[in-house]
Amino acid sequence: MELSSPAFAHLGSIPGRHGCEGEDLAPPLRWRGVPAGTASLALIVDDPDAPDPAAPRMTWVHWVLLDVDPATDGLPEGGRPLPAGAREGLNDWKRSGYCGPCPPVGRHRYFFKLYALDTRLPQLGHPTKSQLEHAMQGHILAQAELVGTYRKSGR
Repeated sequence: MELSSPAFAHLGSIPGRHGCEGEDLAPPLRWRGVPAGTASLALIVDDPDAPDPAAPRMTWVHWVLLDVDPATDGLPEGGRPLPAGAREGLNDWKRSGYCGPCPPVGRHRYFFKLYALDTRLPQLGHPTKSQLEHAMQGHILAQAELVGTYRKSGR
């Protein structure tokens, strides 16, 4: 399975419009190679470099998305409209939806992780990353990763 974005290359810079200094829109995402038998897709976007890439202390969660129809081939810029049946979990701002890069210092890495699952997870409601990862255990058929970087202007 492959995950990409027309907005930035793997390991490339995420454009400002997708961060807190811009429009804070989710970048468009595209995927292919979803394996047969996939019942749903899940997406987690996080930053393992928080708060400072020179001394990271936590992974900050920017977006949790689940129960995405495996027949879809991506998400539009802004993440809207969500595919029918898809639901958002809670990010580390304690709200649903995408909240883009806004690192306090330095250039951070942002991991977009897509999972093909052999099940749907309706029992979860609006899970945190940790709750989703726990529920996915034993159900991951394939996964793909796209990494982008972001640094605030003048930092």
